[in-house]
Amino acid sequence: MLKVKRAKWPEIIWSSCPESKLKDAPRILGLNPWIYDFAAFNLWSRPAGLLWTLGLLRQAGAKVALLDCLDKTWEDYPWPQAQKWGQGHYPKKKVPKPVFLSTVPRNFSRYGLDYKAVKVALQKISPPPDMVLISSIMTYWYPGVITLLHLVKEIWPRIPVVLGGIYATLCTEHAQKTGADLVVKGRVEELKNWQALWKLLGISPPALPGVEDLLLPWDLYPEAQFSVLLGSRGCPFDCDYCASNKLYSGFWQRSFEVILKEFSLEYEKGVRNFAFYDDALLVNPEHWLFPFLNYIIEKKLEVNLHTPNALHLRYLDLPTCEKLFQAGLKTVRLGLESANFSSRLDRKLSLEHWERGVRNLLQAGFKKEWIKAYVLFGLPGQEEGEVKEAIRFVKKWGITPELAYFSPIPGTKIFTLARQCSPFPLAEEPLFQNNSLWPCVPGGFSWEKAGELKALIKS
Repeated sequence: MLKVKRAKWPEIIWSSCPESKLKDAPRILGLNPWIYDFAAFNLWSRPAGLLWTLGLLRQAGAKVALLDCLDKTWEDYPWPQAQKWGQGHYPKKKVPKPVFLSTVPRNFSRYGLDYKAVKVALQKISPPPDMVLISSIMTYWYPGVITLLHLVKEIWPRIPVVLGGIYATLCTEHAQKTGADLVVKGRVEELKNWQALWKLLGISPPALPGVEDLLLPWDLYPEAQFSVLLGSRGCPFDCDYCASNKLYSGFWQRSFEVILKEFSLEYEKGVRNFAFYDDALLVNPEHWLFPFLNYIIEKKLEVNLHTPNALHLRYLDLPTCEKLFQAGLKTVRLGLESANFSSRLDRKLSLEHWERGVRNLLQAGFKKEWIKAYVLFGLPGQEEGEVKEAIRFVKKWGITPELAYFSPIPGTKIFTLARQCSPFPLAEEPLFQNNSLWPCVPGGFSWEKAGELKALIKS
């Protein structure tokens, strides 16, 4: 087993590609911002898009480093004790609510590393980076993006800052007002984006490395308690409330060989918890998933696998469930959304799919407490009774319902309807897209209603 130690605060570790032929390799720093929200919990969270970008840049010859404000980062830094399988709480500090959210009856906090610790770590970097990349995830988490961007500009006023990710892609016009020198919309491997990055560095763009054999730089997380498996990008489905196709058009799967190499490097480091990040994990499983599961089973590796993104029940036949169980899947999340099978926003699930899938999971050996089903709450025009019906439906099967609070996402099919029924200017201000507000529920968030639904789930 490899012994890869974390650095001590405030050191930042740089990494380069040994085969690089680029003279005077630029130093590019990737930053994953804090979360500013009413609540946040680490369900095996990693900035996959930022890591993908850093991997491509490193392969092209750049020196790269990562400072993730949502990761412990340094061996001597205090951090909440992780739970059994690597997930857990973030450190948090209560901060003033943005003016738009001043009437919301909930505390607002910054989650992640201490602001001063991050500032000192950045100030200690010498020489300064040639470029800084800032990722963005939820559209309504942009306050963390702006805070980090302003901090970088304060420390290095002349260093170009590039903003990319989900917020930058879905709310591009809003993101362009943050002060970033470049806002990357969509995939970094798109030629215009790739050329724009290098132009900002003043360097002639090197050839874009092949994405087929790209290894994601999980090594930038030493002593990690968990890691991520990303076997595909995009999704063949097009659900009304989902933005997957806006972020990556089409559906592309990586090779088994690449996934196995990434997994093996992390396993040798001592990582035993792996979360699947695929939006459509069970689609075309013969391509890489089944070979990967078979490898774990044949080698008798003791790992814990997790699916925070919901599995598609229609693909849960008994052989698939048995493979998943034997390989060590512990966290099973199912996408139910609604128990109204005759009228659904998605078209990927029927009552027959549900019944067969749940039975197959239980027959394969999964414990009921390992299984939860997501129930959508807060959809435009949704009746409260529909949510309660779905909760009772899930409980009848002995598994746990989990409310998935609806967030109106720009570019999705349902966004226009959401704008019509919400009292908030959803398109103009991303903060109002926060699912914690219940932005499409009449009257908005209510502690009384939240407690009532929680009690129904626990009853």
